Amino acid sequence: MDTLVLQRPRIEKNATSAAGIVIAICLMLSLPANGISVGNYTGISPTLNYIKEEQANRELLFDSNIKTKYAGAKVADVDKGVKHIKMVRYYNGRPVRINVVEICQGVNGNLNIEPQIASNTLASRRKISSIAAKDNAIVAINGGYFKPQSGVPLGTLMINKKVYTGPIYDRVAMGIFDGGYDMARVQLNASIDTNIGGLKIDNINQPRMLSTHTIVYTPEWGTVSPPSPKYGKQIVIADGKFVKASIEANIIPKNGFVVVGSAKNIDTIIKAKKFKLNVKTNPGWEGVNHIISGGPYLIKNNEIYVDMTAQKLASIGGRNPRTAIGYTKENHLVMVTADGREGSSIGLTLFELANLMKEFGCVNAMNLDGGGSTVMYVKGQVVNRPAVQGGIPLSHVLTVTNS
Repeated sequence: MDTLVLQRPRIEKNATSAAGIVIAICLMLSLPANGISVGNYTGISPTLNYIKEEQANRELLFDSNIKTKYAGAKVADVDKGVKHIKMVRYYNGRPVRINVVEICQGVNGNLNIEPQIASNTLASRRKISSIAAKDNAIVAINGGYFKPQSGVPLGTLMINKKVYTGPIYDRVAMGIFDGGYDMARVQLNASIDTNIGGLKIDNINQPRMLSTHTIVYTPEWGTVSPPSPKYGKQIVIADGKFVKASIEANIIPKNGFVVVGSAKNIDTIIKAKKFKLNVKTNPGWEGVNHIISGGPYLIKNNEIYVDMTAQKLASIGGRNPRTAIGYTKENHLVMVTADGREGSSIGLTLFELANLMKEFGCVNAMNLDGGGSTVMYVKGQVVNRPAVQGGIPLSHVLTVTNS
């Protein structure tokens, strides 16, 4: 595997100092409007003009940071706090077209970053332009892996605090919070709690991997649950109460769910009177709004860390079109696509992609679905060049909207 290690550009000292100033400004702006006393000092209410001036200073600092980091690249303003960068890099003398979007919510508090699925249920696929148009997204990139036949996401997906799908192989995922981001390999910690005991849940809305697994299917899965495994059984729960049990597939109630597993497991709770689905993740990520899964890691705690084998992703090695996301120590979100599989853009290896994300200042970063799925959308247009015009139909995407 060829790897070109790119050196991270040096940040000017004045930019670093300015970052400290911004932190101080944020602390000042968090004071109540009537001021507070701290020791012998009294905070004075900033005037509207002062607030506007400091907001302008944040924008200038963001602009300066982008110009320094992406020197020589083509930079365009997408919206306040959102930059689109286009560049061509060379690896062993051969070109790779790269698109980057960097986002600073500190400059624009109206920006919302969240995953979106293709339709109202998981078993659906649409092109990125169609998904992005639903909420007038100004930026979107393809999300994580999905089952090609159905479009069901393969890995953790949470939107607006609702878990749509659970993790596969504990793969890495990014949590999106009001105040920033976090990244970790995610495990599911879920159960069906009843008045006679509980039952561990192995996954939510995922294709079955083992016949012994107990899986919950919610209305987001679709209308009907999958068939039971061999020696399996299903129970239907609506409004927290038992409806029916069977070995056949069942209609999923809009106000409930279907539990599918081995008859031995299902029978432990089948006589219960009250049922509650309790879903948590490990790490707990209290306050997380959205989670999007990918893999493998690219950067972990500011170090290059590509764990393909641990996440059972060895098959995606080699040089391919790539999509990645990460975030910087300043809480800037960095979204990247690299075109590949053509003479004018040969794609990247995962280690080349990791070095690129480190160069762009990411302290944590992960790979998303790539190959034919790699696509970036900015202000109504697909800005990279996927093999299929407009990109292939996708299961889910990560969007940026301006509310």
